[in-house]
Amino acid sequence: MNASRHAAGQGLRRGWTEFVQSVRSPQDQGFYLFTGLVTLAVLWFNRDNEVGSTGLMYPTYALPSVLGALLTFGVVIGPAYALAMEREDGTLLRHKAVPHGMQGYVTGQLTFQSLSLAPGLLVVLVPSLLLFDDVMQGGAGGWLAVAGLVVIGLLATLPWGMVLGSVVPGVQKVGTWGMLPVLVLVAISGVFTPVQAMWGWVQAVAQVFPVYWIALGMRSAFLPAEAAVAELGDSWRTGTMLVVLSAWAVAGLLVAPRVLRRMARRQSGSAVQAAREAALQWVR
Repeated sequence: MNASRHAAGQGLRRGWTEFVQSVRSPQDQGFYLFTGLVTLAVLWFNRDNEVGSTGLMYPTYALPSVLGALLTFGVVIGPAYALAMEREDGTLLRHKAVPHGMQGYVTGQLTFQSLSLAPGLLVVLVPSLLLFDDVMQGGAGGWLAVAGLVVIGLLATLPWGMVLGSVVPGVQKVGTWGMLPVLVLVAISGVFTPVQAMWGWVQAVAQVFPVYWIALGMRSAFLPAEAAVAELGDSWRTGTMLVVLSAWAVAGLLVAPRVLRRMARRQSGSAVQAAREAALQWVR
């Protein structure tokens, strides 16, 4: 038990250290800045557009959905890339060789990826509060709802990022196995345009996955109650949202440890060498 707690503590410290290094990294700073500028540009150039008959301007309606999409994208693709890369460079193999090393590694990844979500959201949210009117219309209760939704959104999506990083053949495949499908889900989940504008079967597909429900929950926290008339069923469907996200969270927490254990068992010196050779072939 003491060894397990020590490994978890080591993982927390490792995750915090990696987060601090990431925030100080010019490359990561550039990524956050690029994401923020592109998102704010889309909102700004559509600032005078009204969304349907809601009476809401485009930035007010779209911002909550964008935050939900950024959350989903960050905590699925981030862990997937990290796991895929650290399988190839031998980091996972070194952790596997240490008692409770995998527990410490997973704790560190969960800590790092959760903390990394903050700058990605704040770089969009804070300027939006200054640039656009009536962004948060839910008051203090709305901010509490946002905090709760971020937590359940993390639980519903982050384990699946770990699963993706465990099963993808190599880091080069994360884009086609993970990034492309997530971008497609964002496109059909009512982030930039109301989902009602899509075909019925597309609406049905979107409602299976967490990104739609996270975006819907964000809108319910930010927007006034009467804005629900612009949603499917003229309702925020808060109960259904919580059920769907909880189901994804429970499934992820059940599946991810099994997949991670199987992936760890397959890690060996020869597997790392094969991954490195495959990566070199890709570069060539």
